[in-house]
Amino acid sequence: MYHHELETIHQAMSQATTRLNRIMYEGLKVQIKSDGSPVTNGDIEVNQILQHALLSAFPNDAWLSEESPDDSPRLQAQRVWILDPIDGTKPFIKNLPHYTISLALIDKGEPVIGVIFNPATQEFFCAIQGQQPTLNGQPIHIRTITNPSERTFLVNSWQVNQATLNTWKSAHRCPPLMGSIAYSLALVAAGQVDGVINIGPQNEWDIAAGLLLVQAAGGLVFDRNQNSLQCNQPNPMVNGIIAIRPDALPTIQPWLSEITSSQ
Repeated sequence: MYHHELETIHQAMSQATTRLNRIMYEGLKVQIKSDGSPVTNGDIEVNQILQHALLSAFPNDAWLSEESPDDSPRLQAQRVWILDPIDGTKPFIKNLPHYTISLALIDKGEPVIGVIFNPATQEFFCAIQGQQPTLNGQPIHIRTITNPSERTFLVNSWQVNQATLNTWKSAHRCPPLMGSIAYSLALVAAGQVDGVINIGPQNEWDIAAGLLLVQAAGGLVFDRNQNSLQCNQPNPMVNGIIAIRPDALPTIQPWLSEITSSQ
């Protein structure tokens, strides 16, 4: 299932990586968007490469990307590709290996393919609905350690007041999120950390691929109010994202209640 899609994705990702390497050799061109966030010629060209490859191969599919104008007919389409061409543009600009290409295929509102690729490390995380997710072809699953004091949760610390964060850190390891939320979610799926706590609004292109990866690896994913996440919405935003191993839910719930009551 999805052999043609995966073959097209692999070819497009390879082409995108080659182009990114060339761009970094020649020199990045950085601009500031209207929302104050940076965008580079790398973001734009990766978007163009994947959009051309995927929509040429699957012309009936729709498209949603951070670097493309939104197209309302996607709401009536059965299948929609959702892309963040460079998730973690700031680390990319600094040449830090914490950026990814995050791509998901949504079918009738549900993610059926999720790919998170780190060009710098050549880590290729892949999930297909109903199958075991993989990292570079090897099966992955959420962490299984049982000692609560050894749990590690990646936290978007600027969204949490310092007193609350200090309380969390007294019981668990709470380092900051990676530069890429998609990469952080992939690390949960691969069993390298126990969870991600990001309570601020997120764009669908940031989280769609990671949503499927974590779920397929045996984890739980929900928003800050513990509601399930939907994809291909008219306003493609979600109210935060929490991704954890199931047995950490009793730990996370009081934290979320504390955050919600304090805001």
